[in-house]
Amino acid sequence: MTTVIDGKQVAASVIDAVKAASAKLEKDTGVKTGLAVIIVGNDPASHAYVNSKSKMAKECGFKSVQHTLPEETTQEELAALVATLNKDPSIHGILVQLPLPKHLNSDPIIQSILPEKDVDGLHVVNAGKLATGDADTGLVSCTPAGAMVFVRRTHGEDLSGLNAVVIGRSNLFGKPMGQLFLAANATVTIAHSRTKDLPAVCRNADILVAAVGRAEMVKADWVKPGATVIDVGINRVAAPEKGEGKSKLVGDVAFDECAKVASVITPVPGGVGPMTIAMLMANTVIAACRSAGQPAPKF
Repeated sequence: MTTVIDGKQVAASVIDAVKAASAKLEKDTGVKTGLAVIIVGNDPASHAYVNSKSKMAKECGFKSVQHTLPEETTQEELAALVATLNKDPSIHGILVQLPLPKHLNSDPIIQSILPEKDVDGLHVVNAGKLATGDADTGLVSCTPAGAMVFVRRTHGEDLSGLNAVVIGRSNLFGKPMGQLFLAANATVTIAHSRTKDLPAVCRNADILVAAVGRAEMVKADWVKPGATVIDVGINRVAAPEKGEGKSKLVGDVAFDECAKVASVITPVPGGVGPMTIAMLMANTVIAACRSAGQPAPKF
């Protein structure tokens, strides 16, 4: 029988641990965990994300600050706000919601966030720490960190002898996911659009992670029987069965057919998605504990 991972349930257990850690930090040191979120412009999807992040931060007992900036904000104004938050000792995590409006260059803004406050895990210092195996002082990008929680709960901490295949090589997900697998002793292949005979590479995977942004690309005959399949894709496709002009969300994995072959699989929606915000909260409380000189919780 295939196990379908309930991402909401796992995310809720991470949030419970975050609440406990932030309450303990405040009780022991008087430090309230602080998260600042910056959003520029009017993109409705970004606003929905930011609102859910701010709401979750409040629920975790954090000081939650939201800076909503107009579309015409300049590069200099945005950089100045980040600099102010870098200096603010009550803020432990800074998040700039991407994508930014087209006239703004996101990379220098992200790299200007202090690495110890970079709760999105996108700073080159944090990427470098992950690449060199420093799990104790860096912060890991939220989505791969969330996917790794599923993997650990399925296979344990040590992945020795297991083959992990990640389809996708983005800085945001594919590369950090591969590094996390390496740190857990898996044998890792990072595959992508130029990989020769991709289905054959995937069939070798005990753990298969798809993050390419192509709807239902991974088919049942790509999956090794009994494998763990983690689907990171979120694609909106037409759903005429729901009525004219309707759409639905699907992942990068053809769920119905792959679920018959895999032993563990994540659905879309309701799999990796809820974990991303949970791990953002986890990173923020980790950053707060470190800044207060307290041992950081592990998730």
